[in-house]
Amino acid sequence: MDSNIAESGLHEDVIAKIRDGLKGRTLVFIGLMGAGKSCIGRMVAKELDLDFVDADREIEEAAGCSIADIFKLYGEEAFRDGEERVIARLLDGEQIVLATGGGAFIRERTRELILEKSVSVWLRADLDLLMHRTSGRTHRPLLNNGDPKQVLAELIDTRYPVYAGADIIFDCDESSKEATRDAVLELLAKSFDDDGQLIKTGT
Repeated sequence: MDSNIAESGLHEDVIAKIRDGLKGRTLVFIGLMGAGKSCIGRMVAKELDLDFVDADREIEEAAGCSIADIFKLYGEEAFRDGEERVIARLLDGEQIVLATGGGAFIRERTRELILEKSVSVWLRADLDLLMHRTSGRTHRPLLNNGDPKQVLAELIDTRYPVYAGADIIFDCDESSKEATRDAVLELLAKSFDDDGQLIKTGT
């Protein structure tokens, strides 16, 4: 990936085309833990001059405890219920760039909300890249029980076919976060035609 969009003369045209295509809708990043949703989402938001929101942080604020504690005290189903409510509220609010938890798009009602009210981008990453990025992290409940590599492999098998329903698919690699940001912006701009209509991308 070439990290030159933000410095090139084409940058303003790229940003303008994305804004025209979004038409005031929120941009939502989906994907597994470690894909870079929060990091890249925050950087893209800055380029688009939009606020960035991490859905997991919003859930923690609403619950008054960490995601790990919610899982431990109330279970995953209660967490997903709260997650759906928070995402629904955010999508009904002002235009933002939103990073969602890895399981958000898997829940049918939450997925319907995202597809109906936003433009969604799946940051697709392979197992080795996810392992590298999540190694040694202790704040991810689904990786704290059992072998992390096996857990991630199983999540890839079950979730990737669902993630494929996203509006836009971006394949992550080991490029720098700046290069990834620029490549995401470039793909976003190419994902809208001259009339601002969304063109389904990815495979």
